[in-house]
Amino acid sequence: MTMADKITLIDDLCARARILPVITIAREEDILPLADALAAGGLRTLEVTLRSAHGLTAIRQLRRERPDLCVGAGTVLDLDMFAAAVEAGAQFIVTPGSTKELLEAALDSPVPLLPGICTPSELMTGYALGYRRFKLFPAEVAGGVAALKALSGPFGGVRFCPTGGVSLDNLKSYMAQPNVMCVGGTWMLDSGWIKNGDWERVTRTSAEALALLDS
Repeated sequence: MTMADKITLIDDLCARARILPVITIAREEDILPLADALAAGGLRTLEVTLRSAHGLTAIRQLRRERPDLCVGAGTVLDLDMFAAAVEAGAQFIVTPGSTKELLEAALDSPVPLLPGICTPSELMTGYALGYRRFKLFPAEVAGGVAALKALSGPFGGVRFCPTGGVSLDNLKSYMAQPNVMCVGGTWMLDSGWIKNGDWERVTRTSAEALALLDS
């Protein structure tokens, strides 16, 4: 698969998603009800992080039991995690930052990589290898909307998924930027709601965010 093919895949999944929930699974029993609650609210493209011991289990289970969802792996930090995520069935890979080792290894993978960057220099390292789609992380700390506007000048063909500090308060401002293809967030994943099994709250908050984008 060429880089152009992978860019098309990322564009398609981000266009469908618009909002990418960044999920860390604390309990295995939460995997299906949480995914179902997000899907009921319209969020059907999910980034399951490998920050917990249940991340790979969640990806495998969702790919097997919820094949209508698009499930990716997030917080992939090294080659071993990348290989494990691919083996688990992840349909895309997201990293919080970039190493040349990961960027180069992903070139030969059929699974598209959305590498994390925070600075123009990091972006240029990926750009030199053909990457044109990046995760801006942590977005608010890195300058937020102002940073995206500044980056649009020298990097006209690059588009971003800002993650980190995105909320209902600034969601529309981020999505209004021409170089933003989707955003990542966790505000619909309140730990108290999940702990208490308040899946209706997860669904409602997800639906409200999408409705805000349509307003």
